[in-house]
Amino acid sequence: MAALLLLTILIVFAYLIARTILFIIAPYLWYEKILAFALLLAELFILMHSLGYFINIFHVITHKKAPKAEQPMVIELKSYPPVAIIVSSYKEPIHVVEDTLTCFYNLTYPNKHLYFLDDTRYDVNWDTQEKMHAYRQSVDDLCKRIGINLFRRKWRGAKAGMINDFLNFIQGNQQDGFTISRFQQSNIEEKEKYIIVFDADMNAFPDFVEPLVAIMEAKPKLAFVQTPQYYSNFEFNRVARASGLQQAIFYEYICEGKSLQDAMFCCGTNVIFRREALMDVGGFDESSVTEDFATSLKFHANGWSSSYLNKVCAFGMGPEDLGGYFKQQFRWALGTVGLFRKIVQEFFKNPRMLTLPKWWEYVLSGTHYFVGWVFCIMVYCPVLFLFFNTPSYFAKPELYFLFFIPYIILSLSVFFSTLYQRTYNFKNIIQGILLNGISFPVYMKASALGILGVKGSFGITPKGQSNALPLLRLWPQLLSAILCFSAVIWGICRIYYEREPILAILVNSFWCLYHFAILSTVMYFNHPQENEEE
Repeated sequence: MAALLLLTILIVFAYLIARTILFIIAPYLWYEKILAFALLLAELFILMHSLGYFINIFHVITHKKAPKAEQPMVIELKSYPPVAIIVSSYKEPIHVVEDTLTCFYNLTYPNKHLYFLDDTRYDVNWDTQEKMHAYRQSVDDLCKRIGINLFRRKWRGAKAGMINDFLNFIQGNQQDGFTISRFQQSNIEEKEKYIIVFDADMNAFPDFVEPLVAIMEAKPKLAFVQTPQYYSNFEFNRVARASGLQQAIFYEYICEGKSLQDAMFCCGTNVIFRREALMDVGGFDESSVTEDFATSLKFHANGWSSSYLNKVCAFGMGPEDLGGYFKQQFRWALGTVGLFRKIVQEFFKNPRMLTLPKWWEYVLSGTHYFVGWVFCIMVYCPVLFLFFNTPSYFAKPELYFLFFIPYIILSLSVFFSTLYQRTYNFKNIIQGILLNGISFPVYMKASALGILGVKGSFGITPKGQSNALPLLRLWPQLLSAILCFSAVIWGICRIYYEREPILAILVNSFWCLYHFAILSTVMYFNHPQENEEE
């Protein structure tokens, strides 16, 4: 496999060089130059991220073949330093919170301090006063019944602000508006050495804490250890299943590869932090809606390390309809691309702040959500060729086959075979790819706003609902699908009446049909709930 990976990486470089040279020497007209340049940038993006993915796989494979390769350190602890287990919640459904807090209570780690950070705003009218009071009382009763300490404060800064205020509180910095109701029957004799953060819908397995504390204890310069997110509500929901599989691709080789290069970033939940490291960087970064990613950069800039344990230690709920999924993806894309601006600024200000592999990984992560623009360009270029015969480069498919076919065959072979080794079959992987493809308008809007410096606001992903979006909300996907299908019909007509260039028309008709197949699945995902027979 290592040899195949090296060959694939070489083919990627070969295609990259050939594609660039062809763009330079091709006799384009001025308007073709613009379109061809956009297409070249899109292909360069795909090649760059493919290269990053294959390099991560190479790191993982060669690391595991090394004779003294380190395995995740899971040893028996001789002492149990105090750990704060926290979840910050904003208006989450009570039944969701109850499941999470029950899992807190059932954690087997003996020196645990359990906190529920209620970040719900009771100073604004998000419902009637009676319902708001009832919700608050339900939270109080729940924490008291299970035995979870309840922390509240004057609202500011969303999740990052809440956790930072909590950190100040356990440091002994009491401020106006801080209130704590200690419902846990335990004495806190010393400050918590570690902080474990969960989202409100993440349910930890009982042995979640011990292996992570063992890893942190063995490596004093570790700022955090991240574990995967696993969605459990996928059995009868198409969106939850596909989004979970999309996450799985990230949490396999990509995260392992980043960790081996000490470039793993925090994903906001199912993660343990060293409190000393958090205080060293001034807490969570409150300037971004993806505060976890932004704070990871601060850790690495200050000389702290990070790690990833590829073991499912908790399970939660994925978005259950396109509205919820698009909202989640928009927030992630906006924050990630917004941080990319900072990554570029910091690189030019102080290129020695991080090692080259870390800069490379941060650039890959920070640019990921430009994939929406890339997908749009790849969709519309074949359409424009079939309707308007531009760019004329497409009329030379022999060059296309010479350089592209080896690249695509090797790339897909490595991609699918490596994931197959992790028990993911073709159907599983395709579902995640399809959901990613129909999200391109969301990524385009979010990345455009992110690069302009728009911060946005934090919002929870809706849970417990499976509603279809109005078709008007899906007009970019539906319009693109219609244009792709129309281009295929037009291509067939050109083959019948014009006959030349038949090979170029066939190739571009194939890509239009391929993109139509992807885009049309928006209707499949827009009705996410399945019955048991399906």
